[in-house]
Amino acid sequence: MATFSRIVSITHVFLLFSFTFSGVNSFGINYGQVADNLPSPDKVLDLLSAVKLTKARIYDTNPQVLTAFANSNVELIVTIENEMLAVVTNPQQALQWVSTHIKPYVPATKITGIAVGNELFTDGDSSLLQYLVPAIVSIHGALVQLGLDKYMHVSTPSSLAVLEQSFPPSAGSFKSEVAGVMSQLLQFLSSTKAPFWINAYPYFAYKGDPNRISLDYVLFNPNAGMVDPSTKLHYDNMLYAQVDAVVFAMARLGYNGIEVRVSETGWPSKGDADEVGASVQNAAVYNRNLLRRQLANEGTPLRPNMRLEVYLFALFNEDRKPGPTSERNYGLYQPDGTMAYNVGISALSSSSSSTSSATVSLTSSASKAANRENQSLMNWMFVFLLSFQAFMRRPY
Repeated sequence: MATFSRIVSITHVFLLFSFTFSGVNSFGINYGQVADNLPSPDKVLDLLSAVKLTKARIYDTNPQVLTAFANSNVELIVTIENEMLAVVTNPQQALQWVSTHIKPYVPATKITGIAVGNELFTDGDSSLLQYLVPAIVSIHGALVQLGLDKYMHVSTPSSLAVLEQSFPPSAGSFKSEVAGVMSQLLQFLSSTKAPFWINAYPYFAYKGDPNRISLDYVLFNPNAGMVDPSTKLHYDNMLYAQVDAVVFAMARLGYNGIEVRVSETGWPSKGDADEVGASVQNAAVYNRNLLRRQLANEGTPLRPNMRLEVYLFALFNEDRKPGPTSERNYGLYQPDGTMAYNVGISALSSSSSSTSSATVSLTSSASKAANRENQSLMNWMFVFLLSFQAFMRRPY
């Protein structure tokens, strides 16, 4: 039977073209580990290197991962688990945590960010929220004391549910019950020049109201989009609208200059009967189109000159996660290294509206240019397929 490395060497070529056609400096991947039989961290590093991904986020400070990723070109965001927040509010405990979990690995391992908790503002245990900002301040203080703050920033990922209103983007506002702690967080982010991280999933909006929300709009496919009535800015996809809603929400609290980064976004390839839109087809289109936007180093309509950094969720399907079927099926890969679906050849060689819910006429000059580009990609893929067939005939 083929080893994991051999499987990767075969399957990653499908994705190789996608990720190496141009630099994707603003694109990362979430490397969750709530699964059985995942490959070892060194094999995961081989996989990331094969598809030229240089940014990853993990949900702990697994020493095996931190050790395996040493002396590589992969930048890591690590996480302090929610249940640890009360402990690290104490400056001495925070110093001990940083000394144990961060200092031994830096700078060989490129830890560029520490996520203090995950989705604390919308976590079921609201009592944890009181610890968030004190924990962040203590961890940052420990980094400063140890001279490590120059390597990494400290922030916390929030769910989009932290917003009271997100449509239109100019109406973006935070929920009143979290406004006090949110102001404290934003003050810290502003003073340390750290980003605001948001977990944004257009899939959830579509699943909740598929009759009113355009599938093309959430999948980045060609569509009429929407114009914000206040700013007159045009949005052709929901993710950018969600990000700009966060920018407006921060501005309402007096903070205009904080960068917003998408710490999670993705689309499930499988779901339960009531999870509308969860399919291999839609997942491939969403991730393919998102990657194309990242290749262009785009900003949002509100901040067109500020490249939007995005971390895709996720690298692997995680079979031990609780909840609906979709929760276990966001990965590009199965744990054995085979692809969960083909986001490489099939995605790039198909027309951008092949899975659209509506047929859109592409008559503009920009669309014609895109068609010419697609034809060029098709020609390249023909040569690529011939090479791949020869590769497949090689003995194990």
